[in-house]
Amino acid sequence: MERKVVTELAGPDADTLHDRLSRAGFRRSHTIAYAPVCVGCTACVPIRIPVARFEPDRTQAKIKRRNSAIEGFDVPPHATTEQFSLFQRYQMSRHSSGDMAAMNFYDYRAMVEDTPIDTSLIEFRTPEDQLVCVSLVDRLGDGLSAVYSFFDPTMARQSLGTNAILWMIERAKLLGLDFVYLGYWVAESRKMAYKARFQPAEIMVRGAWRDMQSPGRATA
Repeated sequence: MERKVVTELAGPDADTLHDRLSRAGFRRSHTIAYAPVCVGCTACVPIRIPVARFEPDRTQAKIKRRNSAIEGFDVPPHATTEQFSLFQRYQMSRHSSGDMAAMNFYDYRAMVEDTPIDTSLIEFRTPEDQLVCVSLVDRLGDGLSAVYSFFDPTMARQSLGTNAILWMIERAKLLGLDFVYLGYWVAESRKMAYKARFQPAEIMVRGAWRDMQSPGRATA
């Protein structure tokens, strides 16, 4: 049984509250911030990348070169039918049995537009203007928070999800921000393994951010 603590993000101080909660390991969904508080389980671990210390490994550098022609555009958080078509194809290919696969356009629009804080969409396009990846990103006082990304499932070889995170790291550096927040990481989840490949990384252990010693472990 999953348990979460939630709080509403509203009013003129929503950004400030969101900043404080994000540094404490919370995540945003629509107008709420939440954190898991499951009894006897600490599998969901907040993870972030300190961008000044990040160095891409050989695979990540190759992915960046492979996608050099794909450009990211920072646009307002407004849902479009083009985005939703890509979202549907991604969900049916990768998460067909999940709740998000049943989302209609109005559900998608709420996910994108129902935000009380500084949020944007990053649209990744080919030179032919084909939309191949979208990332929903929150701007924090100390970094960028990757809320959700989806991409063209027929372009698996391009590793578009990894490329989107590499783009966010570069953007955070340009903006003078310290971190890219990747949400929760579960060591036993194969679908989340990609998050631990961005090194060095920091994970939250007993309420404090610590360097990840290796995938699945942190320094004491």
